[in-house]
Amino acid sequence: MNSNADLPLRRNMKYQEPISRRRTFAIISHPDAGKTTLTEKFLLFGGAIQVAGAVKSNKIKKHATSDFMEIERQRGISVATSVMSFEYKGTLINLLDTPGHKDFAEDTYRTLTAVDSVILVVDSVNGVEEQTRRLMGVCRMRDTPVILFINKMDRDGKNRFDLLEEVEKELSIELHPMTWPINSGKEFKGVYNIAEKNLLLFQAGTKGNEDILTVDNLFSAILDERLGEKDATTLREDVELIDGVHGTLSVERYLAGKVAPVFFGSAINNFGVREMLNTFIRIAPAPQSRATSTRQVDPHEDKMTGFVFKIHANLDPKHRDRIAFMRICSGKFERSKYFHHVRLGKDIRFTNPYSFMARDKNIIEDAFAGDVVGLFDTGNFKIGDTLTEGEKFYFTGIPSFSPEIFKEVVNKDPLKTKQLEKGLLQLTEEGVAQLFTQFGGTKKIIGCVGELQFEVIQYRLLHEYGASVVFNPLSFYKACWLRGADGKKLEDFLRFKQANAGVDKDGNPVYLTQSEWFLNTEISNNPDIQFHFTSEIHRS
Repeated sequence: MNSNADLPLRRNMKYQEPISRRRTFAIISHPDAGKTTLTEKFLLFGGAIQVAGAVKSNKIKKHATSDFMEIERQRGISVATSVMSFEYKGTLINLLDTPGHKDFAEDTYRTLTAVDSVILVVDSVNGVEEQTRRLMGVCRMRDTPVILFINKMDRDGKNRFDLLEEVEKELSIELHPMTWPINSGKEFKGVYNIAEKNLLLFQAGTKGNEDILTVDNLFSAILDERLGEKDATTLREDVELIDGVHGTLSVERYLAGKVAPVFFGSAINNFGVREMLNTFIRIAPAPQSRATSTRQVDPHEDKMTGFVFKIHANLDPKHRDRIAFMRICSGKFERSKYFHHVRLGKDIRFTNPYSFMARDKNIIEDAFAGDVVGLFDTGNFKIGDTLTEGEKFYFTGIPSFSPEIFKEVVNKDPLKTKQLEKGLLQLTEEGVAQLFTQFGGTKKIIGCVGELQFEVIQYRLLHEYGASVVFNPLSFYKACWLRGADGKKLEDFLRFKQANAGVDKDGNPVYLTQSEWFLNTEISNNPDIQFHFTSEIHRS
């Protein structure tokens, strides 16, 4: 934490009320765990939408509110982070619905730098899956507070105690059950709210209209009447065990990322969701302080600061717009006010800043720390850019990871070269993939985490820019960003390794190694050069 004596002078307590009532979080999960469905139930409770859009059948073809890109609607997956704001019980909630598919993990990693907490959805049938581990690993690195939602309890799944043990072991976090299920699958009867001491009885298709039964005493005869003697006895034994082991939730340990409250339910039936949302607005952190290259920024400071964590071109297919998503970190953002773009060293203003409800944009007059605003961009922004009211620093910790799959871009229509170059630049600045240009040449190389990204890039280049391409696979193993105090040695290395060397879209030198053995050899032979697998995104 910054120890500057003048820090309290920068605080402006007139912003205390709007900032303290904001909660900014992301929903994360492995694909198909129910993340987007849960997002929609939150929006229903907040009155932001009237009908859930996740219904998919041969007769009804509605689409998830947060899946706004055409290819997402075709494939039924989320490949871009959506930003949604809504109010619930006096709390302004900024919800970031992240891609579930592993091929778009980097977009999710960057999104996690813009939130103060997360809700992690786990499928009760499949338990902890690969993407769950990866995402939780990022949360653990930042000590991000986590609330866990065990979904699909109306399906036959794992034993509840076994599942909790698996989650604790696999994700390295202590769990604290807040609700407890009565059976699962076809025998699922509901959940007992341990904190509220009431019973929520489940009926498939009730869509959130739970039958809530207040239970003053777990040994009340009404439990036997409604659950049956066997299930009532099992519930009493389970809750007694849970109380003995876990006691009362420590909110301080939750905020420190040490313990995760757990809720059970069925998102598709809107069951058990309200209880989690009520707890979330009670304990989830308000906007937190943020690290920069020079100091820690407090959200209550008088002056506005913020950073761009996502860029999306053509959000509206009818208008070729480009939106930069900025997380406000301190102070108050105001429409048409000039702010300082640190990397470019110039002041710019925004006459039409947006708030979001998925595809719907609303022009706003102001916003506060914790909010995410959309800024119309004519090409000024890159991921990681910082806006201030004159101070020169950048927010740290926004990562770019080494790709795992590399392919050469082949232009099928030379008459569309300009459109292709524009499309590649804009898509890679969005963070969809990474773009490398071979050293001393013009070969364009796209680096991605997974194959699906290439499909998205190809689709968007054609439909948004009119550029038709094919991709030729390349046998590279990793991309390493190069640093070296001796510029001559670094230049010589790049020249000698032209076939494996290049620059990223920002001109930073990169070595594309064909195997782990070659990489270790080059590291050993070039002690004056540093090889990095990640490149923190900032430009001072």
